[in-house]
Amino acid sequence: MWGFGLLRSPQLLLLLPQLGLGNISSRLQAGAMSQGGIGGARCSPSAEGRRPRCLQLSTVPGADPQRSNELLLLATAGEGPQRRNLPGNPAKEEPQPPPQHHVLYFPGDVQNYHEIMTRHPENYQWENWSLENVATILAHRFPNSYIWVIKCSRMHLHKFSCYDNFVKSNMFGAPEHNPDFGAFKHLYMLLVNAFNISQNGLLSRKGNVWNKDSSASNCRSNSSTSNGCPGEKERTCENFDESAMSFYPPSLNGASFTLIGFSKGCVVLNQLLFEWKEAKKDKNIDAFIKSIRTMYWLDGGHSGGSNTWVTYPEVLKEFAQTGIIVHTHVTPYQVRDPMRSWIGKEHKKFVQILGDFGMQVTSQIHFAQEVPSIENHFRVHEVF
Repeated sequence: MWGFGLLRSPQLLLLLPQLGLGNISSRLQAGAMSQGGIGGARCSPSAEGRRPRCLQLSTVPGADPQRSNELLLLATAGEGPQRRNLPGNPAKEEPQPPPQHHVLYFPGDVQNYHEIMTRHPENYQWENWSLENVATILAHRFPNSYIWVIKCSRMHLHKFSCYDNFVKSNMFGAPEHNPDFGAFKHLYMLLVNAFNISQNGLLSRKGNVWNKDSSASNCRSNSSTSNGCPGEKERTCENFDESAMSFYPPSLNGASFTLIGFSKGCVVLNQLLFEWKEAKKDKNIDAFIKSIRTMYWLDGGHSGGSNTWVTYPEVLKEFAQTGIIVHTHVTPYQVRDPMRSWIGKEHKKFVQILGDFGMQVTSQIHFAQEVPSIENHFRVHEVF
């Protein structure tokens, strides 16, 4: 998989300058705190050469405090001066935020923060598809949405994304699906905690966004080898100009969701399908499930010898009853690989079974007339 040359994809889609995170002062680094931290990360360049800001939330716990993930948030919804500097009583005169839409994205192998990918001896080739850049692409694809990139908890050999907090996985991140791992519970509580962290940070009237007792005022970086290549830095918090934030903080109230898995990230979506029947017995998780509108599988693949796509009728029958719209977008890199012929067969069966159960499902193959390549595998982000 790793022998191809540099990406030569078209220029990445750019965010408009007025997107809500473009004015945060000075470069922020990610922070850590007992219940997660907020930092800043640069997203893809805007047309004026500036980069809008992503908020980086580190060490966000799920249902089990020992299972945490890092998240990246790019908010393009609810921004605008109408939220600020309103005369009179803000409680009476500030407009109520509209229902929010949130896009949850699970990345694939090698995808990491841009800074880390550029320093890696191999992964720099795919820096165009860093977490920040993909967040930018998704913000263009889903305007007026909150874009959440949910980072894997482990990256084996600094290449292979392993979603250990969502599904039982081997060393290289290939899944072993079962109906009671707790992926839905972890995802739900991860969102609850991430929303609370971002709300507390953005709504705080204190200069520091981490917590009221924190005294940190500068970014400090310490060398670390966790969750990336050697030399990746563990970052601590920094003050920033809260008044520059001009979007409504994330809220679960009345929110709707789109779930997207790319490549290895599709193992999370697959695990959710296995847990669907049991998960909906929890009233909070059931409410979350009912707020999911659409799910995208983008060129799913992993190193296991099967179960790249879910093909069990009893599992898919439960899923088909939800009314969720399903989109699959694939490339020859996965579905026409002669060394992994099961992937194409499983994909076809997945689509067929869901269709037979009456689910609204679409399937599209991209770059069908081109030679299979990692480049086109990543470029599915631009065309789905």
